[in-house]
Amino acid sequence: MPAAAQTLRILSYLAGRPAPVAASAIARALELPRSTVYHLLSTSAAHGFVLHFREERRWGLGTSAFELAGGYTRQQPLARLGRPVVTALSDSVGESAHLAVMSGADVLYIVEQRAPRRPALVTDVGVRLPAHLTASGRAMLAALPREQVRALYPGVSAFPDRTGVGPRSPSELRDLLREVRTRGYATERDEIAEGLQSVGAAVRDSAGWPVAAIAVTWADEALDERTLADAVRDAAAVLESRLTH
Repeated sequence: MPAAAQTLRILSYLAGRPAPVAASAIARALELPRSTVYHLLSTSAAHGFVLHFREERRWGLGTSAFELAGGYTRQQPLARLGRPVVTALSDSVGESAHLAVMSGADVLYIVEQRAPRRPALVTDVGVRLPAHLTASGRAMLAALPREQVRALYPGVSAFPDRTGVGPRSPSELRDLLREVRTRGYATERDEIAEGLQSVGAAVRDSAGWPVAAIAVTWADEALDERTLADAVRDAAAVLESRLTH
């Protein structure tokens, strides 16, 4: 079997596992020689497609694998399916809404619907922002396996800031993402632009992986966060159903 085919089998196997796996387990499951598995894992790790968790002696998908998945989700199908959902959300709440995907440790905005007479935003289509500072990014990060989040944020140098607000370390991010999982949606306030806040919810594929996130941004202090969050979560559920059926 060609090495390329064997590598793809390994990546597909890792993608279907809920946690990193030992190389010996991969070799058994795929009926491949251990030496071959170790060689292909090492080569894939050199290019960022897998990660070696040395202390655990296990292997998991790397950030390049998510970049590859993001390349697919950024194509026209997701934007085409998401645009009417985002537009309907914006119209229903009277605020600006957007759809974003992960790109490394950033979010990339692929759909933007501006509400009339609302504050100017920086989330134009094609703009990248640090995922850990945005509601969209936090929603997706909270839905990723913990190992992938650790790979994206290995230390304090991985935490750029824009306004002096937001997580500054892996432990602070872990605490924040734990809150997101408990609450069921992500928030940010003054972390991208002062005076603005957002709520976001992840959009998952049929395997449960976060392929995108929908968010609403607003400035009116009188608006109820939970009401907007419910609308965002409903919109995310609509897009999920369109992607998976």
